[in-house]
Amino acid sequence: MCGVVGYVGSSPATPIILEGLKKLEYRGYDSSGVAVLDKDGLKVEKKMGRLAELEKALAGRELDATVGIGHTRWATHGRPSDVNAHPHTSNDGKIAVVHNGIIENYLQLREWLTSRGHVFKSETDTEVIPHLIEHFYKGDLVEAVQKTVSHLEGSYAIMAISVDQPDRIVAVRQDMPLVVGLGEGENFLASDIPALLKYTRNCYLLNDGDVVELRADQVVIRDITGKIVQKEIFKVTWDAEEAEKGGYDHFMLKEIHEQPRALRDTLKGRISHKGDKVILEEINMTPEQIKGIKKIVITACGTAYHAGLVGKYVIEQLVRIPVEVDIASEFRYRDPIIDKDTLVVVVSQSGETADTLAALREARRRGARVVAVTNVIASSVAREADDIIYTWAGPEISVASTKAYTTQLVAMYLLALYLAQHRNTMAAGNIKEILDELKELYVKAQDVLDNEAPIKEFAEKYSQHEDAFFIGRGLDYAVALEGSLKLKEISYIHAEAYAAGELKHGTLALIVENIPVIALATQQSLFEKMVSNIKEVKARDARVIALAMEGHTEVEKVADQVIYIPKTHPVLAPILTVIPLQLLAYYMAVYRGCDVDKPRNLAKSVTVE
Repeated sequence: MCGVVGYVGSSPATPIILEGLKKLEYRGYDSSGVAVLDKDGLKVEKKMGRLAELEKALAGRELDATVGIGHTRWATHGRPSDVNAHPHTSNDGKIAVVHNGIIENYLQLREWLTSRGHVFKSETDTEVIPHLIEHFYKGDLVEAVQKTVSHLEGSYAIMAISVDQPDRIVAVRQDMPLVVGLGEGENFLASDIPALLKYTRNCYLLNDGDVVELRADQVVIRDITGKIVQKEIFKVTWDAEEAEKGGYDHFMLKEIHEQPRALRDTLKGRISHKGDKVILEEINMTPEQIKGIKKIVITACGTAYHAGLVGKYVIEQLVRIPVEVDIASEFRYRDPIIDKDTLVVVVSQSGETADTLAALREARRRGARVVAVTNVIASSVAREADDIIYTWAGPEISVASTKAYTTQLVAMYLLALYLAQHRNTMAAGNIKEILDELKELYVKAQDVLDNEAPIKEFAEKYSQHEDAFFIGRGLDYAVALEGSLKLKEISYIHAEAYAAGELKHGTLALIVENIPVIALATQQSLFEKMVSNIKEVKARDARVIALAMEGHTEVEKVADQVIYIPKTHPVLAPILTVIPLQLLAYYMAVYRGCDVDKPRNLAKSVTVE
């Protein structure tokens, strides 16, 4: 997720902006830049790479500007480069903009602006914003920004400066964080509080639709219609480390709570306006190539592998193509049977996972087409695949993956529905039904997060146990595997996941009095069988926490505790089901005193075999 910083005052702006950007480095970035206004006009400097590269480019330059904006970029549209880095400028070079978010309709806006003589330099979605502001500018930057955002579809935290009104920054927020810092004779803007703490602890927390006019001695906030909005001052009491975590105790918990936003972002621009079709512009296969697929192989490691298991169930059910799922470290050593009619899907959050990258290369060597699902633009996996589905989870700091997993699931659903609509394996009405539910999942995910108390209670009660079991059937079994992995990797509790139908084949021998069993029962077609399986472990005096969909209250008769997820289409249940399991693992680890964000012996990205 990008970071943005703005300053208006009497001190040199550039050092303050750079210091603020350093405090936002934890958010992840691949390039950075600043734009300032001084007596000679607008000055812009931007560089790919770490902030040190930007500082090196600025060294020795006399920038006496006291107004400026800065940006750290996490690439979405357009690969990391100096040109694609922010800030971006208008056609006449008088306006500069930084932007955090995604503009969904940028292609249409770009075509419209190009037809009116505007020339674009970058591959980014952001560049349409300064061009639009220039188009609407009639002497009032606030008015031009308001008119511009009325034409934007997507999410944004935008800051704009103009040579013609050099004493101010105009900013606007929609679905992306933005905070005003209040000083004495100076004021600040930032995408997160850590960037402000060196200078002030008095802030305005902005809401969606707020438009800010920031000057050295004045802050005016309007709604999108131009009406003045009054804000209460928020006094920051956190220390710097707490502020980076947004007030959460750990990055993992913060990232769990970022999932509603990540789900929404990963869907943006990928569902038609009528809501009846999937749009995957990154997939370059012809209809004939799609219809010619005979088999799909999904390969990945760890959490991404578990996302692939969900993908197998979903693709086979919706597309009726046989799907194999391989652990990437095993894939190339088993002499896989793949050819030009095989579609290989590789899944990697970082895009640099060594085993997954090796599997990709082996698949291409054998003639298969490769689709990559990754979170990092211009990563090795993204560069070497034939097609890419990016997840817009934003950077994950915690080693244990959470929001990357749920956005990978979204990618699997989108791919399945995209293939289904091209191969005519689903009625249009059924595709729309799932898409309608998919669009609402971020709201339902927030509902799950807002009702964590029972999970925390169960975790506190059973956190000192050294063993735990997860059981489920169908899609629930795939999610049980991920729940088990989360618990193992951060709490160090020995946890096993089993297909519930396997209990009688030896697993019941391990079920003893008071052992925690997490039973997933969200699939209507398998619900009665899961109830029977829960009875089996209860008969051995296990303590059962069951996860079920709203309305399936029969499970209360057999489980010690029940967590309900909001009702949704059964095929989409994994996204909601995994969130309580993430929270359970988190709180178990906390109660055991574990280092949640940095579990022992583990690394975030495994780049060696």
